[in-house]
Amino acid sequence: MEQTRTLSDRIWLFLKGLAMGAANKVPGVSGGMIAFVAGFYEEFIYSLQKINSKAFKLLINGRFKSFYQYINGRFLGLLFLGMIVSYFSVSKLLDYFLVHYELYVWSAFFGMIIGSIYYVAKDFGDWTRANMVYLLLGVMVGIGISFLEPATENRNLIFVFFCGMISVSGMTLPGLSGSFILILIGNYVLLLVDAVNALYDTMAELIGGSTAFMDNPERIDLLIILVVFSLGSLAGLIFLSHMLAYVLKRFHQPTFAVIIGFITGSLGVVWPWKNTIYDLKPDGTPMLDSSGKPIIDNYERYWPSSLDAENLLAILFILLGIGIVLGLDIYQRRNKQLTDG
Repeated sequence: MEQTRTLSDRIWLFLKGLAMGAANKVPGVSGGMIAFVAGFYEEFIYSLQKINSKAFKLLINGRFKSFYQYINGRFLGLLFLGMIVSYFSVSKLLDYFLVHYELYVWSAFFGMIIGSIYYVAKDFGDWTRANMVYLLLGVMVGIGISFLEPATENRNLIFVFFCGMISVSGMTLPGLSGSFILILIGNYVLLLVDAVNALYDTMAELIGGSTAFMDNPERIDLLIILVVFSLGSLAGLIFLSHMLAYVLKRFHQPTFAVIIGFITGSLGVVWPWKNTIYDLKPDGTPMLDSSGKPIIDNYERYWPSSLDAENLLAILFILLGIGIVLGLDIYQRRNKQLTDG
């Protein structure tokens, strides 16, 4: 499975990992979409599938090199390194742009998803009646998820483990945003804000030589929640990758038809023109998370009433998003021609 990769290939893989990490954190955007757009989705799924009983046997027996080669370690390692680095760098930058230039960020993502629909559909092949049914099924599920009402927070550890399994869905299922699903089931703030902030604060204290967190029951509770959530994420990643590898091998076209439909249906989640609805206290003021940010409850979408400068610029960002995907497609094709030549 392990491929020979040039330094340029390794740098690009790391950058793709950065993009996946940033996308996974944004509600409505899918890291799996980045994998699709950048042309390494199937290698990603089949590499994850290699994390199985045979891989663990190699690891337990101390055959580390064989384990590394068997799971396509260089590929996965560079991707996950990019995701980890992204979580503490690129995603923070993205948070800033979402606060100050929200319309343009969503417009760019909207354009990228439109471009990715073309990217996936252009080489699909035969659109039979059965494949059209799978496509419509994917569209309906995507639209249905987009307009569900969010639930309330739930700290039950079994439910938190389930949330972990759901949260990684965006890494393996293009069009399905793990962050958005966490908003719908009520645990986005608990798991991706409060628990992560608790870990950050604890690490900062440990580096400073303090163990004050040991006397903070709320902090300990959040750290336990984060551990359970992480275990659920790992379990979900392995389970979903095995399931997807199975259906991709045996039902390739129907699976891609559902994915294309799902991506199309998910356009409603990232529609640029929307008002953010915040979770409110009884006095009508927004509830804040542990970092002082208002907690998002849902979105109210609308159609722009005029083509003023702001909306025209948003349209340009949509076109830019489409152009990014098409540019990546051209790059992948030229790179493949050079490699084959």
